[in-house]
Amino acid sequence: MSTTAARRRVIRNLILDQAVTSQAELVELLEARGIAVTQATVSRDLAVIGATKANDDHYRIGDRGDPDEAISYLGRTIDEFVKSIQTSGNIVVMKTPPGAAMVVASAIDGAFLPEVLGSVGGDDTILVIASTPDGGAELAEKLEQIGANS
Repeated sequence: MSTTAARRRVIRNLILDQAVTSQAELVELLEARGIAVTQATVSRDLAVIGATKANDDHYRIGDRGDPDEAISYLGRTIDEFVKSIQTSGNIVVMKTPPGAAMVVASAIDGAFLPEVLGSVGGDDTILVIASTPDGGAELAEKLEQIGANS
């Protein structure tokens, strides 16, 4: 498991599954899983996946109370990970590199866009359902714009 996206997926799962309080702790947890990484790399990965420290000193993902920050984070994830966006009716299909779809789907859900009914992320594909029956094209355009403005 040497790809950046796969490593970030492991970091995300570690933070979601247990209390992680430091980058050094993450380095140790990753090494226990056979992933050799530096603290500087972990720091960059945390920023990309949107992990922040909460008041209890634990890392959290998706705990972005500021709507502007949530949109900004979504823009960065779209810009970094999304390779294509296509539509059909009220469905938007987004393609990413392997292992990155969940990061983008989480950012979409965390942005609480009124145009989004929900999203489902697989390994390299995200299905985003528009809240209106024919809103796929409009939603795709908005997601493209958010990514371009990051």
